[in-house]
Amino acid sequence: MSLTTKNGAAILVSCLEQLGVEYVFGYSGGAALPIFDALYDSSIKLILTRHEQGATHMADGYARTTGKAGVVLVTSGPGATNVITGALTAMMDSVPMIILCGQVPTGLLGMDAFQEADVFGLSMPAVKHNYLVKKTNDVPRVIYEAFHIANSGRPGPVLIDLPKDVTSGKYDGDFNGTLEIPGYHVPHQPTTDAVKSLATLLNKARKPVLLVGHGALISKAHKEVLALAEKLNAPVVTTLLAKGAFPETHPLSLGMVGMYGTAYANKAMINCDLVMSIGSRWDDRINGNPKKFCPNAKKLHIDIDPAEIGKIVTPDAYAIGDAKIVLQQLLPLLAPENTSAWVKEVEDFKANHPLTYYKEGGLKAQQVIHAAYTASKGNAIVTTDVGQHQMWAAQFYLNSRPDTWLSSGGAGTMGFGFPAAIGAQIARPNEMVIAVVGDGGFQMTLSELSTAAIHKLPIKILVVDNKYLGMVRQWQELFLDNRYSGVDMVGNPDFVKLAEAYGIKAFHIDKAENVDSVMQQAFAYNEGPCLIHAEVIKEDNVYPMVPAGACLEEMVICAPTEKMAMPEGST
Repeated sequence: MSLTTKNGAAILVSCLEQLGVEYVFGYSGGAALPIFDALYDSSIKLILTRHEQGATHMADGYARTTGKAGVVLVTSGPGATNVITGALTAMMDSVPMIILCGQVPTGLLGMDAFQEADVFGLSMPAVKHNYLVKKTNDVPRVIYEAFHIANSGRPGPVLIDLPKDVTSGKYDGDFNGTLEIPGYHVPHQPTTDAVKSLATLLNKARKPVLLVGHGALISKAHKEVLALAEKLNAPVVTTLLAKGAFPETHPLSLGMVGMYGTAYANKAMINCDLVMSIGSRWDDRINGNPKKFCPNAKKLHIDIDPAEIGKIVTPDAYAIGDAKIVLQQLLPLLAPENTSAWVKEVEDFKANHPLTYYKEGGLKAQQVIHAAYTASKGNAIVTTDVGQHQMWAAQFYLNSRPDTWLSSGGAGTMGFGFPAAIGAQIARPNEMVIAVVGDGGFQMTLSELSTAAIHKLPIKILVVDNKYLGMVRQWQELFLDNRYSGVDMVGNPDFVKLAEAYGIKAFHIDKAENVDSVMQQAFAYNEGPCLIHAEVIKEDNVYPMVPAGACLEEMVICAPTEKMAMPEGST
């Protein structure tokens, strides 16, 4: 079919092919029929999901493991509104995504037509950019612009609303590939003076800490981060989303910092004389109280997004630009530091406050997650849902490679973990993928068991079942006198039988002495997905913990003996 005889949907799919799209995750419907029809003859593989939210999380998992934009295709109305949660998740965590939404014909816009929704207006705060396309000839330009915006600078989701008459209409344009996006500028290169100002302060520091954020992973700066840490002999802490940006098995690694970070990471932040954020936005889970955050330390900031500079913490020096490029320019300006006394002090923090848990009293989630770490030799891609299991996984599953930890950070989206694992497994078919999920979040998107089964994806689905919405229950126990409200997951299914109903092999663990043997059996099975249902004790809490709105000095390392007050204004 010649270019002039293609309709809007066909030219759209041709653009996706030219841009190297391998997979589209979606759910069909009337307003998107022309696009689904065009995919029929395409080299692009359609992954038919069981819910639109699942499609967005699969695209998200695909994007985080590959660095390429994940592509979602849904229909109008509720099909489009069901992607908002996934769009927000990607937006908060700076994940590139293209969301294609069918829409009613342009002549029916604003007429309350069947399955019409103002997707442009509804999605605006949840995406980096969005479009409502009203002319068929605009389709190629919009597609190329969308991919450029989604992938460049600070990545994010871009939504394209496509009325049915636009995708079914004749394309007779002549798009030459030139992009003109006035006002959109990406500051890749830092200024020389900015890099020198970072170097000056770093060379004076005697107790430095590197705070590595998700931006370091996005910019592929993990090698530069390692070189910087070793040159300065500086301890490294990471945010939740940056696990794997620095090997957590490295002697200088202190693991995750902040609300549920390691005690030694938080103590290093309290006692350092300089902290440099590399692609971290100093968010509230790290910095509960900006007025008391690292009060005796110089603060340096590297970020590609100018809006993040000074938004929460006012830095003493900063560089705006791609983290990899900034570090490459910074490294030659630095002298090796005499930090041996500081490293010894940090090693004492580790020795005196190790991550631990009580092994008596029933099966513990920490033991189950550590057993998964051992069975996988620490070499899997791990996705998580949101809650206690997420924090225990962050603490007890050490990631030593980039792009092997996928978790919803900013939005805290329950239901993310399992479909994200599907996207990651599709992206990396030869790698082991483990989805660590809670019984609450898993039930939000468990319909995607069908998707995993159909494609015979060898995902290990570890359901950590405490029959509670555990993190909320923990807060109710600590701050609200055990007034448990809306957290008891009575009515949970038999997850083993549920998996088997989908044709998925399943295992059950409820005793500590059986954990290792069952985990070995499950991890030896690779003929398709398998589910491991771990029934852990109902009431256990994540420690260390920094109450929301509190400073790191107020960290609670173990179960308190007195009632705790809910910090004012906390979330």
